[in-house]
Amino acid sequence: MSLLAAFMIVACIGQQKKLIIRPDPEQDGQYKPADSIGAWQIIGSQNGQGDNGIPDWVRRYYDGGIHRVEAMDRFSNRYAFIGENRGENINALHQWANGFTVQHDLPRLIAARVEQRLVSPASLYPDDEYGQYFEMLIKAVSNGEYSGAVKEETYWVKRKMLPPGIEDDIDGDLPQAQAITELYEFLVLISIDDESLQNQLREIMAGIKTTVAPTRDQTASINRIRQAFFVGF
Repeated sequence: MSLLAAFMIVACIGQQKKLIIRPDPEQDGQYKPADSIGAWQIIGSQNGQGDNGIPDWVRRYYDGGIHRVEAMDRFSNRYAFIGENRGENINALHQWANGFTVQHDLPRLIAARVEQRLVSPASLYPDDEYGQYFEMLIKAVSNGEYSGAVKEETYWVKRKMLPPGIEDDIDGDLPQAQAITELYEFLVLISIDDESLQNQLREIMAGIKTTVAPTRDQTASINRIRQAFFVGF
């Protein structure tokens, strides 16, 4: 389990809310939500029944991840981040979305993306690849303050979901534990100027001072990832 995944589980248990970090499918060719679900269908949204009227950024996010969202003209020279929460209580989710702030919630989304960027090219486990630098960087990014970010939009959909491995043409005789689930899912869209975020992350990376000196190979991995960090970020 990754450092940030462990952090997120602790946070969810303590707050009784689930913030879903969704890895980018372009990294490994697959679409894998953190709590993987099987087949699903949008049956409603804040614009009405069915999947009509859903904003383009929501469709792009579901179809291809955050990089598809950033390909929109409106995000030229900006990074986009999306916080997610899903459950059965729409009122509680409205409260979560209204309380979602750039100051307190964006750092976790940035940290997830930073962690993914470090992990994707690594040939070893991150702690072996980068030494103590990996853990310290993720913690520093998680605790960072990022100026210039904007909470753009909030949108919710209602989805009918099946457990992983269950096809959509089931006959309705599933055990209760595998029954079809209908959940609300709220998405909070945040954007930030790309140059501003890059400068802030570079400052954080430059300020990491490990208490255990990295090995020669770890130093090479750290230098290599820092030099090309924002390629594909």
